[in-house]
Amino acid sequence: MLQTDYTRGTKDSDILETTQVTDEIKAQLCALAGFGTALHRQHRIYVDIVPTGLPFLPQVPRCHQLSTINTTLNNFELEVLDIVDVVVSKLKRFTANDVSDIEAMVLRDLVPHEALVNRFKSAVDYYEMDARAQELPRYIENLHSVERDLFDMPETDIDVPAWL
Repeated sequence: MLQTDYTRGTKDSDILETTQVTDEIKAQLCALAGFGTALHRQHRIYVDIVPTGLPFLPQVPRCHQLSTINTTLNNFELEVLDIVDVVVSKLKRFTANDVSDIEAMVLRDLVPHEALVNRFKSAVDYYEMDARAQELPRYIENLHSVERDLFDMPETDIDVPAWL
């Protein structure tokens, strides 16, 4: 939402855990703006720290500095996940809100089909060698749904290990 004119009500703002987000920083963020804090009650939105292994993303997610906003901040800088990577991550849960978000980004021409497929394949490559691999067929079906319904394109063949 920080990169587009798209708005949708939400209950939280995700912060992806990185090596730069130490335990001390996480504790401070949650104490300041976590669930149940004064800021949460005032603005009806709270900060949620998302562990690195949770989102469906390529091994190296693409992020962008928000230089316009960052010039006004004193204690930290914001980086936002690339829109295509956000769409890839939404293919994991694929709730009605996720589909609506993906559709809004596709309709705004912010998600080139080829870029989506390439980033999706990168995420598959990262996931296919661990316990999360068993979920990949469902994510692939979700991608195919987006391709058919939102891009009006044929399904892309995604290679996965034979044991899946």
